[in-house]
Order: sequence, then C-alpha cells, then structure tokens
Amino acid sequence: MDFKALEQKYKSELFDRVLPFWLDKSQDKEFGGYFTCLDREGNVFDTDKFIWLQAREVWLFSMLYNKVEKNPEWLRCAVQGGEFLKKFGHDGNHNWFFSLTREGNPLVQPYNIFSYTFAAMAFAQLGLATGNSEYRDIARKTFDRIVERQDNPKGKYNKAFPGTRNLKNFALPMIMCNLALEMEHILGEEEVKKTARSVMNEVLNVFYRPELGLVVENVNTDNSFSDTFDGRLLNPGHAIEAMWFIMDLGVRFNNNEVVEKAEKIMHQTLEHGWDKKYGGIFYFMDAGGHPTQQLEWDQKLWWVHIETLISLLKSYHLTGSSKSLEWFEKVHDYTWSHFADEQYPEWFGYLDRQGKVLLNLKGGKWKGCFHVPRGLYQCWQTLGRLAEK
Repeated sequence: MDFKALEQKYKSELFDRVLPFWLDKSQDKEFGGYFTCLDREGNVFDTDKFIWLQAREVWLFSMLYNKVEKNPEWLRCAVQGGEFLKKFGHDGNHNWFFSLTREGNPLVQPYNIFSYTFAAMAFAQLGLATGNSEYRDIARKTFDRIVERQDNPKGKYNKAFPGTRNLKNFALPMIMCNLALEMEHILGEEEVKKTARSVMNEVLNVFYRPELGLVVENVNTDNSFSDTFDGRLLNPGHAIEAMWFIMDLGVRFNNNEVVEKAEKIMHQTLEHGWDKKYGGIFYFMDAGGHPTQQLEWDQKLWWVHIETLISLLKSYHLTGSSKSLEWFEKVHDYTWSHFADEQYPEWFGYLDRQGKVLLNLKGGKWKGCFHVPRGLYQCWQTLGRLAEK
C-alpha cells in the first residue's frame, strides 16, 4: 500500500476542500457562531444553532491552530465562535443549552450532556490557542458540571419513570475517554489517570459483553445485560470510534493490553456490523438479531465510516495487524466512493442501504464541522507515521 500517496490524499482533501468550505460557508458574520444547516453547495437552509455543533467547530479550528499551523484565519474563526458560545450558550452557570436561535436566544433546555462535553473540549483547546485563562476556566467548570451529572446525565429532563427500568448509556463514558486526554493540560495527569481508569473499565468491562463479543448501547445500572430493545441495541460506529479513544489512552499510559483488547473489539464489531450484501456499516443493529426500534437502522452514515478508518489505521500502526490493513482498504474504498462529493466540497452524510445518497446536505442538526475534518486529520497524521516507517 502506498502510504505516502494516501497521506497526500487525506491531507489535500482536508486543507484544499473541507476546511475552506466551513471557513467560507458556515461563519455567521452578523451574529457570531456558525451556520450548520448547509445544502450541497453550502447555502444556508436554516439558521438555528446547535450548541454541540457550535462547540465542535470551535474545537476543530482551535485544535488545528494548536497542532498544525498558527493560521490567524483559523484562530479568528475559533474565537468568534467561542465568544458566541460564552455569551449565549449557557445559563450563566455552565449548563449548556441544546440549541439557540440565530441571534442566540435559547430554544431547547440543557437536557443534553453532549452540549457540555463538546463545550469543555472547545474551550480547553481555545484556551490553549489563545492563552486566555477565562476560556480555560469555562472548560474546567463545564467539566465539573459533567462529573456532577454523569450518574444521571439528563437530570430533571429525564423522561423515564424512575425505578422501573434504570439503564445507563454507553455514549458518556465513551466520550469521556477522549475528553480526559483533550483536557489533560487543564485537569493534570492524576485526574486524567483517575478518569481514564473509570471510563475504560466501563467501556471494556461493562458495555462490552463478552457473551456477545460486542458493545451494547445500554446496560442496567447494576451493569447487567438488559434483554430489551434498548439493552440489545448496537451502534457499530459508536463502538468502533470508542476503540480509537481507548487505543490513544493505551498509548498515553503505556498499556499494550488495552490497545490489543480495543483492536479485538473493533474487529469483532466491524465483522458483525458490515453489510455483506451491499457493503458499508449498518447504523443500528439488535444484539439478538431482532428488528430494531430505529427505522433508520440500515442507513449508512458518514461518521461511522470515517471513525472506522481512524480506528483501523491506528490499530495497524500500533500492532501491525494485517487484518486491520485489509479492512482499512475495504472501508477506505467504500467511504471515498460513496460519501466524498466530487462536484462540491465536503461530504454527504446519509446514504440508504444500497449506498445511494438520501439527503444531499453537507450539514444540519446532527452533521457539522467535525467528523469529516477530524477524520481526515487523524488519518493524515497516522498515514504520515506509516509512510515514515
């Protein structure tokens, strides 16, 4: 495999097509923050602002400024988004709303913990980029809010009846695996170690069910398997994305055993989640092979495939697994031939099972400036290391 040519392919897509799209099309020059509801050509079709997507864009441009190049345009883009979030994104006590109007008026209450996690990530990187202690303080206070809420992430907005079927969800410990490392410069090594131990245990020993060989999305609060719609729910992309977070933690704390377990889970998930008939990875599945509640179960989504590429490359780089390299070729071919848009910049997000584009938008309520550029960046970096070898 020509790692040098692939390295150039991912780098060029990131810097020549994807980043210019978001810099040019998404910034709201009048009110601050970003538009994320963009059609195929980048025209705005809705002006509502979703906090987690606002924060992800702040994070992305801050991270690139910190790690790639001190590009003043990237920093200006990140700072204006950060200032919009600082002013309008929370209730004054670092409880982050889910969405706002274009002008910054709250639309949806702070029920969603992922508004908090991505705000913490955003302000941690923005603080690093600017040296502004106020941004670092926002990141720290937001992280504390997340810790306060981690046992009941939705808090008073939880609509489940208490006591009947108490479940906990995979998404928060998964995100915390990544957030802990993102915030190490603020939290310090000891707090990161403590957080990492706890969330890695949740991911690898609670949500990963050895009897299934798979990661489930929900378990009972006593860590047992729940034989229900929610308890049997699989999201292969989530599980595979979590494995590169775990690999990064394994590298950070020099734990090869963790890296190897993450690689094993990634392979098991990918083999289970791959559509043998049409190619691509299913969005949702049921661990018992039953019909899912999610009617969109058989769609193929951009982030699932991009996160899988990151995991496979990291795995191959760390262990030399030939299986990871074979899978990378297969997923790379599917991803670039189905999601990349040859005519206009940025990628499609939503395909039907057969691989046809369902929605030709480039951004919306759930898709923003995050998975495509972060994935291209991560793959470019790992391919560069492989090319050097």
